[in-house]
Amino acid sequence: VQLQASGGGSVQAGQSLKLSCVASGFTFDDLTIGWFRQAPGKERKGVSCMSVRYNNASYSHSVKFRFRISSDNAKNTVYLQMDNLKPEDAAVYYCAAVRRYDGFCNGAYDHWGQGTLVTVSS
Repeated sequence: VQLQASGGGSVQAGQSLKLSCVASGFTFDDLTIGWFRQAPGKERKGVSCMSVRYNNASYSHSVKFRFRISSDNAKNTVYLQMDNLKPEDAAVYYCAAVRRYDGFCNGAYDHWGQGTLVTVSS
């Protein structure tokens, strides 16, 4: 099982980035995928998650209405579109996966990808 996150970069406040998480070694439709972020000196926090099977979505309060999670089943990929980025969004972003069949995405994850760095300048 592997998760490959990419798409990070350095942007100015107000700009956008789109992160990708490619999953392999799973039946993609069985997966619940979460995006997390960790800023220097801070705890890792959940940002958004979705069940691929149910195509639902959940967002943290700080990113709701600015970020959008989506999936492309043909590419075994989950995306995180991040618009109107703010300096406080700067962090290393990780994707994680767990096999779930109930549509719930705010639980524990047991597979993690490497992080991708997002920096946002004001």
